[in-house]
Parts: sequence; C-alpha cells; structure tokens
Amino acid sequence: MRNFSIILLACMAFACKNNPQKEVITTETEKVEMAMVKSYPEALENVFAAHGGLKNWKKQRTLSYEIPKSDLKELHTIDLWTRNDRIDTEKFAMGSNGSKVWLLDVAENYEGDAVFYHNLMFYFYAMPFVLADDGINYGETEDLVYEGKSYPGIRISYDSGVGTSPKDEYFIHFDAETHKMTWLGYTVTYRTGEISDNVKWIRYDDWQDVEGLNLPKSITWHNYEGTKILDARSTVNFENISLSTAAKPEGYFAKPDDAIFVEAKKKQ
Repeated sequence: MRNFSIILLACMAFACKNNPQKEVITTETEKVEMAMVKSYPEALENVFAAHGGLKNWKKQRTLSYEIPKSDLKELHTIDLWTRNDRIDTEKFAMGSNGSKVWLLDVAENYEGDAVFYHNLMFYFYAMPFVLADDGINYGETEDLVYEGKSYPGIRISYDSGVGTSPKDEYFIHFDAETHKMTWLGYTVTYRTGEISDNVKWIRYDDWQDVEGLNLPKSITWHNYEGTKILDARSTVNFENISLSTAAKPEGYFAKPDDAIFVEAKKKQ
C-alpha cells in the first residue's frame, strides 16, 4: 500500500509538471473589460450606444487628431488606456508621461499654461465616452431648451482628488429621439479651486464616423446669458482623426531631452 501511495504521488507530480496551472495575469485588455462592468444611467447608456458603443471605444488604444489654428497646426496624440498624451507643433511641444507635464519650447513661443492645456481639448473631443471614467457621479438636471426644443440631460460631478479640477461640473444634453449628444455645459474651477455656477456651453452637431464611432468633426462654443444660450461664438475643427487598437512605441510620451517639467501657472 505504501509503494502504491508513492507511485500515485509521483504520477500526480509528473502530471502537474506537464500541465502547470495557468498563471493568472491581468492584462491591460482584461482591465478594460473589467472596467466595463460598471453601470451607468440608462440615458447615458443610450447616448454611448448612439455614438457607436462604449465597448468599441474601450477597444481603441491610440487617438490622434489635428487642430488647425491661424498661426500653426497642433497634432494631439493620446493613449486612451493610460491617458498619457502629447501635442506637437512646429514651434513647441508638450505632453504628460502620466505623472508630470513637460514642455519643449526652446524659443519660448508658448505663452499658455501647459498643465491646463495639454489634455484640455481631448476631454472636449472624446465626449461622450470620457463620461465613463472612474470617479464620476451622475445626477439629474433640468432639460436644456434651445430654439424651442428640449434636450434631456445628465449632471456630471467628480470625486475629490479626481483630475486637475475635481470641482468642475459638466452637463451633457442629448437629442431625445436619436440620443446623440447635442450640448455640453461645463464650469471651470482650475486655479481658483472654488465651485462656480458660470456654465459655458458647447454645441455638438457635427459628427463623423471613425472606426465605427461617432466623434466630433467640429465643436462650437456659444455665447450665453445665464442659462439662455445665444449665438455661436467660436468653432474648433478637428482634422485627420485616427483611432487605433495599437499602442505607440515605448517612450513616445516621455519627456524629450530638451524639454522641462512644468507646474501649473498661478492665478495673476
């Protein structure tokens, strides 16, 4: 009996050696799939679906687009999983390696605040999908009325410590029939840290298909008086939009040798 037990144990050891237990490794893809278990308000789920689906968005890894300006063109590139980013122009470049913001501006052409601007346009561009991020709270808000038409909405707030301006609030309003996003209201608390009731408004009515997702071709800021939206004020266009499931090469978002890490500019 003792010999039989020894033989049995030896066989079990041999079997384990040739059929090792699969190591549990949580890949980036699995993390994305796990994140999708999060539930959202039904109205927001409908908005995601109308724009091509959150599942499709979560599969994408790299987003890039160009913003033409009067004096230069900006190329924005974002890793959608890590949110590392960079902006390249002929005169300067800036970006984030995930923990710090860097600025490459040897000729000192850039006069803005790189900490504030490096990912600003991404969050406007990637609506409504960025509203699926962690640390977001969803609430109710009154319908937005513009030119006699009512647009249902969802109020967005952030947990403390999320992002550069966690006290910012957003109000997404959508077409009740198509469920496509139509308006974005937002407050700005950057630098002051104080809650604001001054809501700025952007109209989203120019969409295009990119890899099965409806993304903006342009967005337009409107003048306003309190909660009343007035005429169009300025438009930002997006060109040469690209979505890819592939990541950029390692080091793509790292600080270039001639760049410096920068801090947020203080309020004057």
